[in-house]
Amino acid sequence: MVNYLSNNGWHFSKKMCEWAISKMRGANDAKIEPITKDKLDALMKQYKIELKKDKGYDAVYVANMAKADFCGRSLPSDQYLCMYVKDYIDDPDGYEGLPFTRFYADCIGSGTPIIWDDLL
Repeated sequence: MVNYLSNNGWHFSKKMCEWAISKMRGANDAKIEPITKDKLDALMKQYKIELKKDKGYDAVYVANMAKADFCGRSLPSDQYLCMYVKDYIDDPDGYEGLPFTRFYADCIGSGTPIIWDDLL
């Protein structure tokens, strides 16, 4: 864990993000089709939404988490998904590393081990 944090801080690397997304499930416990960084960047540009506090793959993680948990229900379209990502990443009450910290807490809470060396 120390090696990961010394390289990435409390942020998602591409490898960690991909692993986290691989654990996500949507409706009916189905795996989601991941939103890539390129796809998210294109959607954000399409809807003229700019992130101020994004680092690493944090926004990609948030987009996929929202897709798994809320898309088709609370978030009816890609535009709302992008607005959610903006609200989450640029939350004025938020703090540095918020998405990764919450992900780590969820892993602890669910008993999901992180094999840190595999994700460096």
